[in-house]
Amino acid sequence: MLTSADTELIRVIADPLRLRIVTLLAHETLCTTHLVAETGARQTNLSNHLRVLREAGIVETEPCGRFTYYKLRPEIIEALAATFGELAETARTTVETGRKRAC
Repeated sequence: MLTSADTELIRVIADPLRLRIVTLLAHETLCTTHLVAETGARQTNLSNHLRVLREAGIVETEPCGRFTYYKLRPEIIEALAATFGELAETARTTVETGRKRAC
């Protein structure tokens, strides 16, 4: 069952630029400069999206000199994937048993 926290994570990741950021961070830890180069987004726009991802707990920061690096928190993605896996299993069972509510 999707919780309100799951719904919020889905809403956050549903934005195309944020999904691109999450995908990039799945491959390596990057700073804002790298993310600007990879996405073509403006630095201020990117910073706003990173703030949303950070507040949602999807990414965390790592200071390194005058730069801030961002890294993905894989346990958050795994938890969301597990929820979708459970939802898919429920749907599979429903289809296999032919469960249907009468009108």
